[in-house]
Amino acid sequence: MRAATILLIESKSAGSESLAPALLKANFNVKVAGTGSEAMAWLSTNRSDLVVVDSSSMRSSGVRTCRRLRKKLGDTPIIHCRKEGQLEDRSAEADIYLVQPFTSRKLLNRIRALLPADDLKEEIVRAGNLTFFVSKRSVDVAGHGESRLTPKLAALLSEFLYHPNEVIGRHHLMETVWETDYFGDTRTLDVHIRWIREIIEDNPARPKFLKTVRGVGYIFRIPSDLK
Repeated sequence: MRAATILLIESKSAGSESLAPALLKANFNVKVAGTGSEAMAWLSTNRSDLVVVDSSSMRSSGVRTCRRLRKKLGDTPIIHCRKEGQLEDRSAEADIYLVQPFTSRKLLNRIRALLPADDLKEEIVRAGNLTFFVSKRSVDVAGHGESRLTPKLAALLSEFLYHPNEVIGRHHLMETVWETDYFGDTRTLDVHIRWIREIIEDNPARPKFLKTVRGVGYIFRIPSDLK
């Protein structure tokens, strides 16, 4: 099962009123687009399970954007959020219309009602700005998109994510991930550690997350600025 992908169209100036934190907290995979044009460009190479158009954060009514989305996406659910006092325009062809202010619970309830139940069953592990999708064996870093992992990379990363701030020995990793008690050559482990760092670190040569504990193994820490 995979986590549902929500395309959220809202102004970059939404600030504390942004709907993204509530969606992320609910374990959705969220792509934020600042304009309708940006959203359409993203959709040319990506798939969304549901779209939220937050026109209350934008200068436009969002009606034209909803129409363009409906034409491109067919039956994909669309939720149109508008400002208080703004008249509802059914020509937007959205499935749900919400008027600000509303609670995050109300928005999430509407989303869950529109999504297939299976999309809500993906096990997700979050650590700082990392989102690990267990069943899909993929990881997203800071919302930049998912990177698929090989089975060994996924197993290795999960060991660290499920045991944060713990020093994990090289022998333990070889036993757990490679299911071997031969430790004469651990170059395979070194290579896989390098590959993980290339995926999750801004600078793999100076890792912030996955650090080496010399003579022992590795430790996964979440930088203080991402807690």
